[in-house]
Amino acid sequence: MTYHMIINSVKTVEEFKDAWTNADYIKLLELFGFPDAKDSKPEELKDLLFMAISDFEGPEAAAVLLDYKLAEHLNEGQIDQMSHDMLLDKISEEYSDISLHHELFNINQLLHKAYNGTFPSAKATIIEFEITPNKEVTKEVVLKVLDKTLANNSVIKRLFSDQLAGKEAFDEAEDIVWQLEATGDNSYIMKTSEYWISRDEFKDAEFDATIELFEEEED
Repeated sequence: MTYHMIINSVKTVEEFKDAWTNADYIKLLELFGFPDAKDSKPEELKDLLFMAISDFEGPEAAAVLLDYKLAEHLNEGQIDQMSHDMLLDKISEEYSDISLHHELFNINQLLHKAYNGTFPSAKATIIEFEITPNKEVTKEVVLKVLDKTLANNSVIKRLFSDQLAGKEAFDEAEDIVWQLEATGDNSYIMKTSEYWISRDEFKDAEFDATIELFEEEED
């Protein structure tokens, strides 16, 4: 299948505006000992949360956030270990289970701001593009098309060369691409970690790409 892609913009961001809802802030404020948060003005909730968090040591606050968001995926021991590791490492890039990277990014960046940089900052990439034909545009397809314009030192190229070439199944695409949303007839917005795709790795803004989808051999 051959696609034509036009890259309209590539942005590097330190947070997603929709990562946390007011309901999240209210619940977290309760967890941090501020039970009357629901009576506060919505525009004040984030600042109140930062104030409440500042009464806790970094690893304590990290553990609360990890438990709130990822209790179904991490056990108590993993949360305790990770809450300390987050002060030293970019867990949202380095943790072995990439399906958790998106939530870990949101948690990490909230802590980074709440503690004025004590936690290392990670970054994300937002790509806006047009693609034709607008058929079977999945996360896997988009990554395979983008592969044609990414620099050779791209992490994705190094780690998933066989998957990008269609020689192996590319299940990891679902977790590498954090969000893929149609914004028009042929236009999309995609979010991922800067670790996977960074702004300076793009060579061409408009190009054609012929991709191969993996097909399992029948017995």
